[in-house]
Parts: sequence; structure tokens; C-alpha cells
Amino acid sequence: MGSGSSVFISMLRDDTAARPKRWLCLLYDQLNLDLNPWKDEPPESTGIILIESLSKGKSRPYHKQKLGLILANMRSFALESQSKGHPVKYIGTNSNYSEALLKLNIPLIHCLKPAELSTRKELQPLFESGKLQQHPHTGWLTPKNWFVEELGINPPFRMDKFYRRFRKETGTLMDGKAPVGGKYSFDAENRMSWKGQPKAPEEPIFEVTDLDREVEELVNTVFSDNPGKIDLSKIPTNHSQALEALDFAMLHLPNFGPYEDAMSTQSKGLFHSRLASLVNIHRIMPANLLESVLRTPAPMNSTEGFVRQLIWREYVKHVHDITDGFEDISVNRTLTEFRDAMWYGGGISENLPGENKHPNHLTQENNLPMAYWNADSGFNCLDTVVGSVIEDGWTHHIPRLMVLGNIASLLDVNPRQLTDWFHAAFIDAYDWVVEPNVLGMGTFALGESMMTKPYISGAAYINRMSDYCKECQFDPKKNCPITNLYWDFISRHSESFNGNHRMAIPLRNSLRRDEEKKNFDRQTFEAWTQRLCKSP
Repeated sequence: MGSGSSVFISMLRDDTAARPKRWLCLLYDQLNLDLNPWKDEPPESTGIILIESLSKGKSRPYHKQKLGLILANMRSFALESQSKGHPVKYIGTNSNYSEALLKLNIPLIHCLKPAELSTRKELQPLFESGKLQQHPHTGWLTPKNWFVEELGINPPFRMDKFYRRFRKETGTLMDGKAPVGGKYSFDAENRMSWKGQPKAPEEPIFEVTDLDREVEELVNTVFSDNPGKIDLSKIPTNHSQALEALDFAMLHLPNFGPYEDAMSTQSKGLFHSRLASLVNIHRIMPANLLESVLRTPAPMNSTEGFVRQLIWREYVKHVHDITDGFEDISVNRTLTEFRDAMWYGGGISENLPGENKHPNHLTQENNLPMAYWNADSGFNCLDTVVGSVIEDGWTHHIPRLMVLGNIASLLDVNPRQLTDWFHAAFIDAYDWVVEPNVLGMGTFALGESMMTKPYISGAAYINRMSDYCKECQFDPKKNCPITNLYWDFISRHSESFNGNHRMAIPLRNSLRRDEEKKNFDRQTFEAWTQRLCKSP
């Protein structure tokens, strides 16, 4: 894919004749030389292999902005690696990674353990044959044994014990054996809505280089049918811009905590860092981000809230690894007919296998609404958040959870279809992070394996934490269907929640609703699923 790109190729040194001591393949999400197991040796002794795979790019209907993020950062990283003294082989291929590596005339290639389960499975035959030698991936903050020692290898898994283990083991935000501030969590202080003050920051704008413009042209040509639009002025594409983004995030850390859960039409991100897409490809190392957070003056609820988000990332990675992508979890499963995120733009070279059964604890089987691809839904909250995703490939975690996940859950959308949509639509989505977050938290597809209850709400929460309802055709206090959808969800799935003490109050309140309200709740569910979830 990169072989015909004139700007990039003209900037890339020809290292064909290089004979380093070893060749190290760094994947699309391993773009940091600190991951090099031989980083203390002279750089010329370790050559770097990078692969642009058209097959990978076409495997899902990825948002154009995500494709741009990966391609631009890979190319910049190749040039940066050469500037540090490393020989670089940059491979553009129509095939997958394993086929591209097999074609290289190199007896032994080193690599780091892939973060994505799908990539590990693809490369497994090369590991077994000895063509690839795998080394530990050092881009994480916690080892597997901390997770296993605290939570075991079988669900249910809960974040808190693991989080406390990290705090105690590393001394992060600890005063001796006690947590700084007297408690481990300041989450209760991080639930303020935002009314316009303090002023939300303007979105950072980054210089677009000739390299970036070439990537934009490539994406718009090769992936013309993919969703979204590409604008590389909105995202960092090289090392120096990643540092700019880190500085921007730390500048606004003091206000992050109080407004962490707030949502607004006036600001897509408010005081959120927007760094997940960079951390997940290791342009910013998690350890460096943690260090920056701890040295930035900020109220404790902001600092602790940010650290908690970093460790949540570690937690879901361990859960995904230990359960083999949830294959080892005993939960109700269903077949999923559509695996293309319900995107009909064309241009996808292959559909994902649909023969495997996927976690679906509540047996939710409605199709993902086209509203998730920017068709009008009638709900201003959903349309606003989806509009942000279509434009940028991003929104912060509360709209993801309490709008996108919530409404899909209330409509009984198939959780695998929703997961596939998140995987395609978000620039920071990879299987190890998107599957736990959507299947385990955004929906209740894993049952109580990760969460004690589903994260659902009626209109009252959305109205309290956002300004979405002000411009909506529905009044959250009088006639918003989301509230009726909430109550029908509770009633419809009540048997699944029997014995769950976290659901006792909603279940009792549901039983107290009179028959007229219950009938209207059910009619609302049927009408809105018919309107939004029609089969293609």
C-alpha cells in the first residue's frame, strides 16, 4: 500500500543493503522505540520492520480518521526510527501480516507480543514455526500476575481489587500504606454537569505536513467508501505532535475530574485528554502519561480519576487476555448474521466470520439502527453523539456508555453488532479494549462477568448530565421515549436480574408501575424498534 507513495518514499532512506544484528517487527500499535528489547544497544544493531497491510485496512469499515491516524503515524515513526540510527524495512502489501513476513528473506524475525487477539491468532503459525520470535510487550503498567493474584482466572472480575493492588504495588497516590486523601476513589466528586464555566478548551489543531496530505489522499482514494472523513489537522501524526497533545491534556487536567461525566453540545470533549488513540498505539507510553499526570498540579479528584482511567485500560486488557477474548466465559451466546457494523458503503474486502456464537446474556437480537451511521433517530442526544463520532471518530467515554451503549441496550440491539460498530467507528478501538468495554460494560452481554448491573438509564440522567435535551423534540420530564424504553427493558429482562441486589430497586419500581404505563412502555419499545431497527 505504501510502495507508490512518492512523498513518503522520497523521504525514506533506502536500507536495502543494511545488515543489522537482528530485525524487529513493530506492529501498527507498537510505534515507540522504548518498546525495543535492545534499546540499550547501538540503534544500527536493530532494524525495524513496519507493514502497511491493505488486507487489515479493508477487514472492517474503519473510519477514515482511524486509517489516517495509523498510516500517518506509522510513516512518521519509520522516518523517526531512521533518524535515530535504525535501519528500516517499510513494507506495503495487499496481503496480511503473516504473508508479508513470510516473503521477507530473513531467517528469524523478532516481534513483541501483539496486543490484539486477532493479530496473535494470525501470527501464531509463524511463532510455532520459528519464523517469528516473540518478546514481552513492555508497553503496559501492570503484569498479568497482579490481576490473577487479586481476581483469579474465572469471572466475575471486579476492577477495585486490581486497582488497589496497582496503587499499593507502585506507591501511586499512596502515603505509606494509606491512599493519599484517605480513600482510593474520588469518583463521587466527579459527577458535575457543565453549564458553560469554566470555559471548555478549543480543540487542538496540528500542522498538516506533506506526509499527512499524502495519507489523506491515499485514504480518500483507497478507502473512499469508508465512513467518516479524514482531517489530520485534528490528530497528532508524529512524535512532536504527540508531545503537544500530552501538554494540552495536562493543561486541562485540573478541570477533568469534576466534569468527567458531563456531556455538552458546546464541546465534544470538554476537559478529557483525547489521548487514548495515541496511548493505544504507544505513541505515548502509558508510563510516561502516568508520570505526567502525577507531576501536574491538580485537585486530587482529577488526578485520581485520570489514574483510574489508565488502570481501567489495564484491567480490560487482562480480562480480554485471560478469557481468550471471552471465549472461555460461560454465558448465553447467539449467532450474529451481520459482522460489517451494518455499514453498506461497500469497499470491504471480506466479511468477518459469523459462524461463531457471541456473548449475548440477555439474547438481544435487534439490528443496529442506521442512526448509528448518522441517519436521523429523533433523539437529539443520540444524533449529536453519533454526529461527533462520524466527524471525528471519537467522543469521550460517558456519551459512549450512557448514550450510545444505553440506547442500543434499551432497544435490544445485538451486542456484537454494536461492538463491531464501535470497532469500526472509533479511532482508539482495538479488540482488547472495545470488546470488554462494549460487551462487558456498554451492554450486559457478559452478564455479571465484569459488571454487577447493566449501565442503563432513562431520560433523567441524560438531562441531568448534558444539554442534549434542550434542543430535542421530546421533554425529558414529560414524554421522552427513552424513559419508557428504560422501564420496558427492566420489565422485559426482569427474570435475568432476579437475585441481583444492585437491580432490586429498579425491579421493585418496575413492578409498581400500573398496567396502563407498562402497556405504554411495551408499545413504545415495539414502535421504536420497528422505526430504528428494521432489517436491511
